[in-house]
Amino acid sequence: MASAAPTPDKTEGMGGFLGWVERTGNKLPDPVFIFFYLILALVVISILCSMLGVSAFHPTSLDEATGQPLRIEAVSLLAPENIQRLWVNMPKTFTHFHPLGYVLVVMLGAGVAERSGFFAAGMAKAVKGAPTALLTPVVALVAMIGNHAADAGYVVLIPLAGILFAAAGRHPLAGIAAAFAGVSGGFSANISPGQLDALLFGITEEAVAASALDPSWTANIAGNWYFISAMTLIYLPIIWYVTDKVIEPRLGAWTGGASAGSDSDDLSPDPTAQDGELASKGLRQAGLAALFVVALWALMVFAPGTPLINEAACLTEDGAPLADCSIHSELRPFYQSLVAAFFILFLLAGWAYGRATGSIKNHRDLVEMMSESMKDMGYYLVLAFAAAHFVAMFGWSNLGLISAVHGAAGIEATGLPLPIVLGLMVIFTGALNLFVGSASAKWALLAPILVPMLMLLGISPEGATAAYRVGDSATNIITPLMVYFPLILVFAQRWQKDFGLGSLTAMMLPYSIWLMISGTALIVLWFYLGIPLGPDAPVGYVMPGGGAG
Repeated sequence: MASAAPTPDKTEGMGGFLGWVERTGNKLPDPVFIFFYLILALVVISILCSMLGVSAFHPTSLDEATGQPLRIEAVSLLAPENIQRLWVNMPKTFTHFHPLGYVLVVMLGAGVAERSGFFAAGMAKAVKGAPTALLTPVVALVAMIGNHAADAGYVVLIPLAGILFAAAGRHPLAGIAAAFAGVSGGFSANISPGQLDALLFGITEEAVAASALDPSWTANIAGNWYFISAMTLIYLPIIWYVTDKVIEPRLGAWTGGASAGSDSDDLSPDPTAQDGELASKGLRQAGLAALFVVALWALMVFAPGTPLINEAACLTEDGAPLADCSIHSELRPFYQSLVAAFFILFLLAGWAYGRATGSIKNHRDLVEMMSESMKDMGYYLVLAFAAAHFVAMFGWSNLGLISAVHGAAGIEATGLPLPIVLGLMVIFTGALNLFVGSASAKWALLAPILVPMLMLLGISPEGATAAYRVGDSATNIITPLMVYFPLILVFAQRWQKDFGLGSLTAMMLPYSIWLMISGTALIVLWFYLGIPLGPDAPVGYVMPGGGAG
């Protein structure tokens, strides 16, 4: 679809800061090789730190001989035990990388939902029925929720939003801007956890495990549920206001008509256009399948003797109830089952839609769709291999924990309030996102230092993850290095031939600024108020044994 219209030279006429960002980013190697180069640098640094005797005192462990805090020393990655770890444990290092299992399981189901047409049909149906007065907020909301649909949000919803705006007599570029802002600028906002949560929390869990600060901590993909829901509520009126009051007035009145942008083949793959009744039947069947999955999980939580409630979590060894135990402790198995729940939900809903519309004719089609979704994950597997070894080797060298301890002490010495520290982390992440677009690659780079450092300061791993995702999404829509940026440019050029890279960046810049400001303010306020980020996910953190972080 995107190849139907030629894309002008992206660097033509680009100067100033944006041109510098594009030229610099294009010179960066692939993220896979970035990790390999970082591993080589890590080896050299570990040797130097070991020779210099760089060390720190472990905040929770005591030396058995002296009873004093345990001294953690930098270890050379060329030490015999680390060389042995590298070669002997290579398969284990890769396959035990926590994000790998989380993402692959969810994507097995999401691949069926996407390839059967369920995701695309659901988004198209949602926005096509929107009243004209509410077109902008409906498009923005569906775009943010459509993050679960991954590629379909970009490929289906964004060009469709342009057509809907034009049909309503509004400028189609405003529709494209609103949808792009929701899908990409609001990348982390949603009303429920999904595959992004599985990916990020898997990396967070790996970082906590590598630091050895809290061996009992496990990832809960609902750990940011309340926060990302609040992001959705905050971002929705912002995208609505910026679209209607800032962007559309600048674009001027649209006089091209509803079909001006459809002069090329397959402008928008609207899955409901050819057979609306069939698509509606498929959506009804998918809805019933989704209700079945919800009812099944509710049964496993609320029925007597169910496997997703750990009643023993709130009991002492002799069976007496614990006074300070919350229901969230008993529900931990339920939270940990959500990865499987989303897999089953996407799988059954996609299968039901496909059977009703004919896109899935038999079980072989279903298996083929699942196989194709794994083929799409090929690059991620290569990236995960490199990231897994970088994270693991960072832990073997002890440099992660040492950096976290000294970093935490340095931040404490500044006297800055912790919420302000998180706000600065958001801004730093947003700036880094201009050069490294992959959310998983950036978090794999940052988490080994930031997560334990913030834990030592009293901020939970869920809090570190929430702050990261605010900065990661806000600048997606202004960097030419974002993989879908050229595609959005093509969509815009279908309606306005002279629309260039600078035009797209300038159109999206107000969204980026306001999403960054509001997201940063939200995370700072959230931590000042101490609101849980999700079920069983407090904002604060207390080190094991009662020591405050």
